[in-house]
Order: sequence, then C-alpha cells, then structure tokens
Amino acid sequence: MSERVYRVTKAGRAAWESEDRAVPADYRRLLWLLDFHGQPGLIHEVLKTYPRAALHEWLAEMEQLGLIEQVPVGQERTQDFIAPAADRTQALDEARVREESGAAGVSLARTGAYLALDRLKYRRAWKKAPGDTLILIVEDDPDQLALAELRVTMAGYKVRTARSVKGFLESIFEDGAPDLLLLDIELPDGNGFDVLSRMRRHKAMGALPIILLTARTDPADIGKGLALGADGYIVKPYTKSLLADVVSAVLKQAGKEER
Repeated sequence: MSERVYRVTKAGRAAWESEDRAVPADYRRLLWLLDFHGQPGLIHEVLKTYPRAALHEWLAEMEQLGLIEQVPVGQERTQDFIAPAADRTQALDEARVREESGAAGVSLARTGAYLALDRLKYRRAWKKAPGDTLILIVEDDPDQLALAELRVTMAGYKVRTARSVKGFLESIFEDGAPDLLLLDIELPDGNGFDVLSRMRRHKAMGALPIILLTARTDPADIGKGLALGADGYIVKPYTKSLLADVVSAVLKQAGKEER
C-alpha cells in the first residue's frame, strides 16, 4: 500500500497559529486544514484547489522541514491525513491540468488573460492604494519593457524594472520585495517558469502575487504556469485596461472592479 498517513507536529501547529512568514502561505493553509479539518475536510478542500501531484511534493517538503510527520502503522488516529496514492494522484493532476488548460484557452480567446481563481479566492483584499503599490516588471525586450512600464504607471502604480533573472535577484536583494511581480517567461539568462517555481518555494516570498506576461499562447504553457502557482496570465499584445484589470483582480483591490 503506497498511501502515507501524516500528522501535524508541534512546530507545524505553531507555524500556522502564529502565521509564521518563514513558512509559505500555501503550507500554512495546508497545516491549518490538517490540524483542524482532518481527513474528510482536507480531501474535499485541498484536492479541488491545488494541483494534485504538487500535493505530494509539498507534503514531502513539509515533512523535511519538521512541520508534519508520518504516523507509524498501528498508531493512526481518525483525524490523521491519509495522502492519496501517488500514481492515482498524478493521473488526476494531469487531467486537472488538461482541463484548466482548455478553460484557459477559451478565456484567452475572449480576453487575452486568465486568472487563477482557485488561488485568488483565499487571498485577502489589498489594503494599499495603487499609488503606494509597487510592481516589479521583469522583461528583457526594451520596447516591451517600456510599454509595460508606461501602462503600469498609467494605471497608477509605482514601478521597478529588471531585464533578466540576475537583474530581478539584484532588485530583490538591494531594494526588497515588490507588492506584485509582472514576469516574462523568456529571459536571456533563465526561464520565467523556473523563477515562478522557485518563488513559490521561497519561505519568505512564497505568497507574492505573480502575473505571467508573455507571448506564449499555447494552452499547455498556460496550464504549466497555473500549476506552478501563477495568479494570472496575460498574453501579448495586451491593452492598458486589461493589464490594470488583471492586476487589480489579483490584488483584490476594493473599488477597482468598477473601472
């Protein structure tokens, strides 16, 4: 039997109770669900909102961090979480990605953008005004960078820019994290998907709002971006109003929906 039984440790309970920012927000939510809801609630809630194959990776990392522990055979409790078998979970996850990719393709055909509603419905509304909200744009093409900077500025937001993964890292280290990351996929020294994946694993910035801004329209790329944790996906070319609408929707800014 390949199923594993997990239980939240004292460290894991302390992490979600104290909202420890060193633990990614998705992990804190999983810990809360494991600790409070037990098996039925967790299966119902988590597997419908997260990519299912990723759940096994997250559980393994949470175990490595000491936030959860495997329960020895014979010591199980009714509230413990039984992780689905890996092979079954992988098949379901692939079906989910195909389904989301198809839906994304339909959405893009109409609007040029896609929102990860499953992620956004758990995010708190943004409290800062646009003029106090900093957006970091990572784009290597000078014309596209200038256009994105102009449109973000016209929408009322503050802007920082970078032209590469190296520039992005320097911006984070020197000036701190932005409020939202607008990220191109094709960069001269790296790949936006890799940046997205690593950001979602970062202990302090795992919950940073991230929107992919790219010329890639293949539904497979869209599904990949969503599965890796993107909050939104915008295809070039795009309009100022579309960009502003997606940013405000990702940040859940009060009063911006009536633009």
